[in-house]
Amino acid sequence: MAAAAPSPLTGVGWAAGPEAVPPGWTAITVTAEGAPAVVGKGFGHRGGGWYLCVRPAAAQPPPCPVVTDVLVLSERSPQPPGYTRAPEFPEPRTGVSRRKRLLVKLEQPSEAAAVLELQLSSKGKVLPLYTKIGEMGGFAIWCKKGPVGPQPSPRTRPLSTGMEKLSLQPPRYGPPLHPAPKAAPIPNPCLTPPGSTASQPWTEFPSPSTPSSSPSSALAPLQFWPT
Repeated sequence: MAAAAPSPLTGVGWAAGPEAVPPGWTAITVTAEGAPAVVGKGFGHRGGGWYLCVRPAAAQPPPCPVVTDVLVLSERSPQPPGYTRAPEFPEPRTGVSRRKRLLVKLEQPSEAAAVLELQLSSKGKVLPLYTKIGEMGGFAIWCKKGPVGPQPSPRTRPLSTGMEKLSLQPPRYGPPLHPAPKAAPIPNPCLTPPGSTASQPWTEFPSPSTPSSSPSSALAPLQFWPT
């Protein structure tokens, strides 16, 4: 299942005040440090200054072009192909700055990165995860880019037949092990009394004090020869 992608911007412009922001647009009224973000105050504008404003993709019905890049160039620099000057609301005037201009590039949504957010800060401030576009009216302008299309979910590779047979258990060779049958007890002849019906008969041995009647059974005396 695809994850929802962040909403890109579909417009970047200037407003002569928070009340001059057109419907669907949002003015950036404070900087990253929390200070008032009034840009270009005093440059041919009778009000309090200019405010950078943006329009998210949710404010326009799809499909609509998205902002893929923002540039800050001097008035003497040639305008790159595909870029347009940021509009001014409620109507174009002398501009935010007499020396610099803000250019915007709009393209149809694709897998390429688009501008997701703009921020203003003081010139000496560094914003992590943001790219510095340039400086205008005493402020630094930062942007954050990201993919436009839905993010694909990580795919799981199917296991091969050999991998499916792998197990974390140690291998066991031979047939399954079963408990060995219990052996029948073997009777002890020394503990079996005479006349018992045990499997082994009782054997009587002659007394050592009784001489044998057979002459062949007599033992010859031992003889020792001198060496």
